[in-house]
Amino acid sequence: MTQLTYAKIDQTILDTLTPPKRGYWIILVLLLLGTLMGAACWLYQIFVGMGVAGQNNPVAWGTYLINFVFWVGIAHSGTLISAILHLFRAGWRNPIARAAETMTVFAVCIAGLYPFIHLGRVWQVYYMLPIPTQRLLWPNFLSPLMFDVIAISTYLTVSSLFWYTGLLPDLAAIRDRTTGLRHKIFTFLAMGWSGAHEQWRHYTRGYLFFAALATPLVISVHSVVSWDFALGIVPGWHTTIFAPYFVAGAIHSGLAMVLTLMIPLRKLFKYEDIITMEVLQNVAKTIVLTGLIVGLAYGTEYFIAWYSHNSIEMEQFRWRALGDFRWGFYFMVLCNTLAPLLFLFKKIRTTIASLFIISLIVNFGMWWERFVIIVGGVAHGFAPHAWGLYAPTWVEFGIMIGTFCLFFFLFMMFAKHLPSVSMTEMKETVAGGHDHGA
Repeated sequence: MTQLTYAKIDQTILDTLTPPKRGYWIILVLLLLGTLMGAACWLYQIFVGMGVAGQNNPVAWGTYLINFVFWVGIAHSGTLISAILHLFRAGWRNPIARAAETMTVFAVCIAGLYPFIHLGRVWQVYYMLPIPTQRLLWPNFLSPLMFDVIAISTYLTVSSLFWYTGLLPDLAAIRDRTTGLRHKIFTFLAMGWSGAHEQWRHYTRGYLFFAALATPLVISVHSVVSWDFALGIVPGWHTTIFAPYFVAGAIHSGLAMVLTLMIPLRKLFKYEDIITMEVLQNVAKTIVLTGLIVGLAYGTEYFIAWYSHNSIEMEQFRWRALGDFRWGFYFMVLCNTLAPLLFLFKKIRTTIASLFIISLIVNFGMWWERFVIIVGGVAHGFAPHAWGLYAPTWVEFGIMIGTFCLFFFLFMMFAKHLPSVSMTEMKETVAGGHDHGA
């Protein structure tokens, strides 16, 4: 690989903003059609009612809550990579930080849709917002549903400001190289950035402040999501391990999604000199660590169920491994704890195809983990006469596919209209003597 220079970094990243080719438009149209299909399914559910979904008594929470927790988890790793690694001055995060931050913003937006979808009568969301009314009706702040509203809105605000702050110098660089309408748009977005010494001083301090603010937010927000379950007296849920368990799972799935997004981006935009194999290897090594933590959480759940000698808790975990949804449990263990261990072999973690395939396997396994926890808990509760099973309907599958298409549609739009790698941070890496392109 060639030695990276400031000019080469600028040229490589700015070349990605040229008018797209035919293949890009074909993929974008397909994703848009998938998104519209999901919107049509949601509209059908609004008109006909929640009965078109597979949720029932006792399984009142199905794929809508599963996908909510899944997307909140995806969002958290973006902040982990960008904020925590920035505080530790890990140079390998610079090429992937921008895409990770963007993934955070889009994933939080997708997660925020699911409380609306699950609400059924979506117009009633007005009563969930903490705003004064003439009738003096206020939300019940003890409700886990309110936890989600507050967690999502807080996290979206901070992560969006963090993302936009990091974009400012790059927006000014694009402004100085464009004309016409694009120049006007980027002039507005750059907010008067001129590159003066005083601006850089405020920028570095502000970015560091947001990184320090976002770091505890990663832990606190997903802990709040885990309390949705831990506060419910349901076998398999009412446990103190849920907060660290959910945080570790969120980071695990988010790192896998970073690989899923960055590997095709690296190939399409010719980022081989910027997103090097060393960067991908470091992500893979971190996935091994988070996979071991998640595996420890799985084992701890079973140990505590046995140690408690609570017959209902023991039955819940016996059924999880041997009952009707046992295949989900085995998917979960195989994909989340055993498959990432393959990254211990250098040949596997230095092969692009194996990195991409294992990242997909981990994302698949993390979705099933949420299925096992959420559906498995309510389907097999205290009273045997109230046990039941659950299967998603075509409406739920349609909405789920639509939200996945919307996420990738937004990410592709971002990658073609804004710099998907931070030129500023890449130059810092080169200047600091840690050139990953060497």
